[in-house]
Amino acid sequence: MDQTRIHFERLVTTIKTLRGEAGCPWDKKQTTASLKKYLVEEFEEILIAIENHDPDNLCEELGDFLYLIIMLAEIHDESDHFALEDVIINVDAKLIRRHPHVFGGKPISDTETLRNQWRKIKEAEKAAKENS
Repeated sequence: MDQTRIHFERLVTTIKTLRGEAGCPWDKKQTTASLKKYLVEEFEEILIAIENHDPDNLCEELGDFLYLIIMLAEIHDESDHFALEDVIINVDAKLIRRHPHVFGGKPISDTETLRNQWRKIKEAEKAAKENS
């Protein structure tokens, strides 16, 4: 197993432990709504690190944001809405669907054509959701 996967699984286990019976009172009481302000704060800190060309701080802030993403997924998993696995599967499928020039054998190199393709695919996805 590669090291990234090992560390990712360890992080997920840590967050489950924090929300578990013997976990942290603060983490256990968090909800989707209560985490909104932290998402905004952490995202702003990511933007500042990018603007400051500060890769060390960017690494830290991305970790904080990842923690919040996993927390939100765990909260919804506990309520049987969806699991972190669903989030990962959905974004992977979306990336493949929206990049037929990479995964579908239809090479495109100019930015404007790529942008138009992306827009058309996104519009088709939205229409499909509205009709289902």
